[in-house]
Amino acid sequence: MADVKNKVAENVEGAFYVDDQCIACRRCTEEAPDNFKMNENFSHSSVYKQPENDAETKHCEDAMESCPSEAIGNDG
Repeated sequence: MADVKNKVAENVEGAFYVDDQCIACRRCTEEAPDNFKMNENFSHSSVYKQPENDAETKHCEDAMESCPSEAIGNDG
C-alpha cells in the first residue's frame, strides 16, 4: 500500500500520488498517460497532472489497481 509520507518529490499536489516503492514498470504511464510520467532517469514515475474528469479518474484508479508494487495512492 502506498504511503503518503513517502511520496516522490515530482508529484503534483492532489489526491493521487506515487511513493518511493515504484519499480518503474511503466504500467501507470500506459493506463493513464495523461496523468503519470516517468522521471528523467526512468527510475520511477509520478503524477504530473491530477485527473480533471471522470475518464481520467477511472484511468488513474485502474493504474493504482494494476500497480505491481502498490506504489500509487489516492488520498481523495
